[in-house]
Amino acid sequence: MYVGTQSFGTSKKEMEFLTRHGVTHLDASVPDTEEATLAKHKEEAAKYGVNVESIHFGLPRSIPLAQDPQRDEDLDKVCKIIENAGRAGLRALNYNFCIVTHQRTPRTVGRGNSTYSTFKLDEYDNETLTEAGEVSRDEAFERIEYFLKRVVPVAEEYKVQLACHLNDPPAVVLKGVERWNYPVLEGLKRFVELVDSPYNGFNFCCGVASEGLESPADELADIVRYFGERKKIFNVHFRNIRGGLHNFQETWPDEGDLDMFEIAKVFQEVGYEYMLMPDHAPQHEDDVAPEGVSKRVRQAWAFQYGYIIAMIQAVSR
Repeated sequence: MYVGTQSFGTSKKEMEFLTRHGVTHLDASVPDTEEATLAKHKEEAAKYGVNVESIHFGLPRSIPLAQDPQRDEDLDKVCKIIENAGRAGLRALNYNFCIVTHQRTPRTVGRGNSTYSTFKLDEYDNETLTEAGEVSRDEAFERIEYFLKRVVPVAEEYKVQLACHLNDPPAVVLKGVERWNYPVLEGLKRFVELVDSPYNGFNFCCGVASEGLESPADELADIVRYFGERKKIFNVHFRNIRGGLHNFQETWPDEGDLDMFEIAKVFQEVGYEYMLMPDHAPQHEDDVAPEGVSKRVRQAWAFQYGYIIAMIQAVSR
């Protein structure tokens, strides 16, 4: 395993930022998903010694919302993205299957006057429904199964791993929608068992998985071990939190409730072989990205790269 990152393009400034911080593997952000564009970004990054392994693409809303007949038309487009990725030499595609998207309450203050992404259910408007209306967990899994049965055969044909990110945050119910990845272990098992394939797995976020647990420090390692041993983890967001189900802060990696060294050891033990990358870094008003490049070109992400590299070196020795 090795340090990687997400949400970068392949400009000179971005590539130099990554390589001077020891990052040579990338889940890129690209303007479109045409084969020629993907191949061009791989070539541009390779000049700096950076391997564009994957991209994160936005799943059309018609698919998680089961909006027919648009859903089938958009599924055709997703299949084409998978084909383009395979032909361009990408290893994986990262995506989210969210009926209700990312939710948070106001940020809270942390170390050095930085601020943390935060969720407190008792401060959250959980009564107002979204366009999705009320959706049961079983209905959510029916929609996921419809999606996977269509796209996984294409992924197998073009040898592209499909890495689904967990819904953030996990919760029993958010705005009338039962989250498919709660309970965490049960939900993730059900997901991969819908279509059993070496190309169907997770963009596994240590933070989001922990956000769905009563005691992350005691529970997360076993979840990582279960899916790691079964080779269902294709990418990792390696980050820490304080708290757990329905009440958490996303902290600096060295100060949360998780022992990140122990989690890194589990990844090493199960033979995980891909990227560990930062995600949801704390923010500070003085830590601002230069204009025209990824907002991740910041001190906070540089700190996380160094931390991850140190963890990998420690567990490897």
